[in-house]
This record gives sequence, structure tokens and C-alpha cells, in this order.
Amino acid sequence: MKLKRSLLTTLFLFVTMMGLLAQDEQASEPKRIKTGWTFGALPAVSYNTDLGFQYGALVNFFYYGDGKTYPKYLHSLYGEVSRYTKGSGINRFFYDSEHLIPGIRITSDLSYLTEKALDFYGFNGYDAVFNKEWSDDTDTANYISRMFYRHERKMFRFMTDFQGKFGYKPLRWVAGFGVLKNTIAPVDIERLNKGKDDEDKLPDVPGLYDKYVEWGVIDAGEKDGGWSNYLKVGLVFDTRDFEPNPMKGIWSEVVLFAAPGFLGNGDYGFAKISATHRQYFTLVKDKLSFVYRLNYQGTIGGKVPFYMQPYMINSFSNSSNTDGLGGSKTLRGVMRNRVVGDGFAYGNAEFRWKFFRTELWKQNIYLGLNTFVDAGQVLQKTEINTTNVPASVNLKDYFLDGDEKMHASYGAGLGIVMNENFIVAVDYGRPFDKRDGSGGIYIGLNYLF
Repeated sequence: MKLKRSLLTTLFLFVTMMGLLAQDEQASEPKRIKTGWTFGALPAVSYNTDLGFQYGALVNFFYYGDGKTYPKYLHSLYGEVSRYTKGSGINRFFYDSEHLIPGIRITSDLSYLTEKALDFYGFNGYDAVFNKEWSDDTDTANYISRMFYRHERKMFRFMTDFQGKFGYKPLRWVAGFGVLKNTIAPVDIERLNKGKDDEDKLPDVPGLYDKYVEWGVIDAGEKDGGWSNYLKVGLVFDTRDFEPNPMKGIWSEVVLFAAPGFLGNGDYGFAKISATHRQYFTLVKDKLSFVYRLNYQGTIGGKVPFYMQPYMINSFSNSSNTDGLGGSKTLRGVMRNRVVGDGFAYGNAEFRWKFFRTELWKQNIYLGLNTFVDAGQVLQKTEINTTNVPASVNLKDYFLDGDEKMHASYGAGLGIVMNENFIVAVDYGRPFDKRDGSGGIYIGLNYLF
């Protein structure tokens, strides 16, 4: 039923977008070169097993000046206000330009992101025991709460990134800074129970986050969140033939990320490194490709607060989501934030087949199928102090030292693509190990990488 509903949502999203874009194409056909400001406004519609259905609105303004650079814009302004049915919220403004500073691409993000029930399963992957029955309200014997593996998070985020070219065209430098304010709290059970019948109310009991705070596994100084103000520098090597939908080429990057204490981070200053390699191979021209991505992210100094451990570091991102490992952006089918540690590695391997092409509303359309395998593992473990756990607690219900190993999933997807660069993608992933959940469906825009 979920799959059927999700596919219908995909088709609705695609038809809506196609209709709007086709209207725009027809209206502007006599005047192909755009000048000045233009904009488009659309509903924000998607589906994600971890987050639920998305609803809201987005608007994108483009400035083309005198039209000499068209179809490349001089400035882009993007705004979004949307909500997910499982309690997440996005309030976001994004700016992109290569002309504000001549010769340098600048991107800037101002966001307020809310999570009423953010996934939290502990640290170090399988070393943190996941008891599915504790959050399954159909298991009357073992059920604790559907919110047992959740906590609340509100994130204020402001970040600006710069990119410039070296003499060697595929190579460019990146630099940036950001201000992050995470506010952490237990799930507001009273608010979630408001207006519900007694039989539907959530039990007001401590969750895993509450227990970690009580036991000192999460330090008192970080339990409520805090500031993570950072600087970053890096290098990018990019030979992709077509950025939105490549068939061949390489996209590799290495980024140093530092949030030192003197920038207002106090006792929780730290530094990380992230290295990513993506490669694209054409197997059959215009039809079949093989693509893969490898990433390592590790701590090279300092004390990383628990709320920054899942934060994904990269040279540049236009996505509102910065959480992993697990979920739509990293390990499809694995529960979001299931794999958390001081350092981890993950990879994705995928075949993409463009099996059907046609023309619709004067737009070039193709349908694509993809099959994939995703995998990741904690390589640098977060130090866990269990000395304050009460003797009455069975440690093996929560902690297993040395149990961490590869988390892997497999799946398939459908892509509906217009003019090679507008992509509606639906992926279904399923983990090999039940400790990673029961699978997930993800519907949204663009391929994973």
C-alpha cells in the first residue's frame, strides 16, 4: 500500500511540474532569450519513509541581466517553507551566483530547520543495540514508546561557501564559514498527545536520549545543544560531462572542517576531514552507465559534541538535509542516523539504465531504472563512558562492545527525467540486517549523486 501511494505521489509531482514547465516553455517560445528577473513558484511535494510526506511551497528567482549569459543566470534566489507529516520543518533561503564576486562562485544558506522527533540510536553503529520491539506499539509485551529512539532538535544555520578555479581547469579551490546553533530537548510528549484519545496517546516515559543524559553518556555541557561555528577549506577535481546527470567523468573533493574553541565553541572545539570520490562510466552510449561514490569522514582533533556527529561535511551543498549515515542521502533503506561515530566510511554503487525516450509537451522525456547497493561502517568510534549506568540496568540491552560491522542495503529506483536535467527520482532500499530497520521509500528531485 505504501509503495502504491508513493508511486502515485511521484506521478502527481511529475505531472504537476511538467505541466507548469510546459506552460512556461510555450509562453516564452517566441522570446527565447530571457533578460532581467524571472521566477517560478511550485508546491514542495515529496515523500520519505523517515520523514513522511512533504507539503509546502518554494519559489526560485533568477536574474539574467541583459541576457548575454542566458541560459546561465547571473543570480539565483531560492526560498522554501515546508513541513513533513512526521514533524520536520524547513524554512530556508539560498543564494547562488558567479557574478557577485567576479571569477568566484558564492553560495549562501540561511535556514531554520526543526525536528520534533529526530532519529537517535546511540553511537558506533551495531555497538548501540536497537530493540525494535521497544518502539513497536503492536508488541504489547515489550513496547515502551514509539518515541523511544527520538529527540527534538531545532537548528539555526547560516553558511557561505566560495569556489574559484586554478589554472588547471578541472581543479578548483573551496573555502567557507558557517554558524550552527543546535537546540536539543527530549520529545515533547505532552504536545504530541494534545487532542488525542487516551488509547492513542504516547506514554510519557524516558527515551534513549534521556537515559544517555541521566547516565552521563552524553555530557551535561552538550545535552541541550550549543554553537558550532566553523571554517572550511578544500580542493575539488571535476571532469563530469554534464553536472545534473553525468554519464562519464570524475568528481572528487577533500575538505578540512574546523570548529575551534576560540570561535565560540567552548569545550567542544573539533576538526574533521572529509574525502569523497565519485566516478561515472558509460557502458552503452546514452543508455547505460555505472556510477559509484566513496566517502571517508573522520575526526582529527578535539571533542565533537554528540549533536554534530551525524553532520555530513562537503565542499558545497544546495540541500537542506545534512544528516547521515542512513536514509535518503547516504544508505538508502537503513534508518536515518543509524551509523554515528567519530569517523566512518560509506559507499554507493549503482547502474542507471535509460530504457524509454519520448517527447511530451515539446519536452524531451526519458524513463530510467536503477539498481544499487549502499554500505557504510564506523571506523573511528565515539568513546562511551558507562560507569554511571545503574547496576539494575542490563548493559547488553543498550551497549555491545565490538559488534560494529558493515551496514549494507540494496534496492532499485525509477527516474523520470525532462531535458536531461530535471529529475524526479523514487528509490526503494532495504537493509541486509534487520538491526538497520525494515527499509525505506524516498521520492524527491535529482539522483543521489
